[in-house]
Amino acid sequence: MTALVIAEHDNAGLKAATLNTVTAALACSGKVHVLVAGSNAAAAVQAAAQIQGVAKVLHADAPQLAEGLAENLAAQVLAVTVGYSHILFPSTASGKNVAPRVAAKLDVAQLSDITQVVSANTFERPIYAGNAIATVQSADSVKVISVRTTAFEAAAAIGGNAAVESVSVVDDAGLSSFVGREFTKSDRPDLTVAKIIVSGGRALGSSEKFMELLTPLADKLNAALGASRAAVDAGYAPNDWQVGQTGKIVAPQLYIAAGISGAIQHLAGMKDAKVIVAINKDPEAPIFGIADYALEADIFTAVPEMLAAL
Repeated sequence: MTALVIAEHDNAGLKAATLNTVTAALACSGKVHVLVAGSNAAAAVQAAAQIQGVAKVLHADAPQLAEGLAENLAAQVLAVTVGYSHILFPSTASGKNVAPRVAAKLDVAQLSDITQVVSANTFERPIYAGNAIATVQSADSVKVISVRTTAFEAAAAIGGNAAVESVSVVDDAGLSSFVGREFTKSDRPDLTVAKIIVSGGRALGSSEKFMELLTPLADKLNAALGASRAAVDAGYAPNDWQVGQTGKIVAPQLYIAAGISGAIQHLAGMKDAKVIVAINKDPEAPIFGIADYALEADIFTAVPEMLAAL
């Protein structure tokens, strides 16, 4: 059996999620290949070839693959699936966009958001916003899988020496086109890979209070800023800061939740953090149930005191 990992990259380099997906692939099969589909992506190909545990890198290079459009990328994946027992995608926005297309074309069930590989055909995945874990088994000849990357350690990025093979490129599907991309520029760590996250909830009261209270703490800790869905919906924080089932799944070393009650939707996105610190004046706040350190206090008093002590 051989597993194929669909690399996530920006042509200039690999995204960190690829490394976690390789670890999951190695648990599925002793032999792992990586597909890098892009345009002028030689740097990403070389990075993939150096991942420990990767035996071969497939390189598909064409202008229509430059932006990872789902229709073209899915077609490229389908063109190289022969001989693979598992096809794995990171459970990111891109992976979630492409994997179902591949599964549908192969007429197999998709195994979504797995958190553990029990055996080559048996996997665990969270259900009910992470309140239960389902063990699922697939009898399909090809398993199409999306991987919750926070559940798997990253494979070593260096030390490998995989062979690189160029593969035939599929034609442009002509079903979509890339218009543009707007980047949010920030000096802070990216939320999905940050080691420390300071997150705020609706209790902050306003966008001004949110930034005034949490920004100094985040600056001091070199942390990313996050927010609950309630805070985002109220306009206190931008959408890309949302942590939770419908936002970003994170697993930092330290997660500080200020004024977050701990709705199921939010807990599903951050409960894998190594250390959780919760500050809330409500002693019945659900987040206290999973917090390693729980401080029953007014955030407008506790956060400045915490900052002063650092």
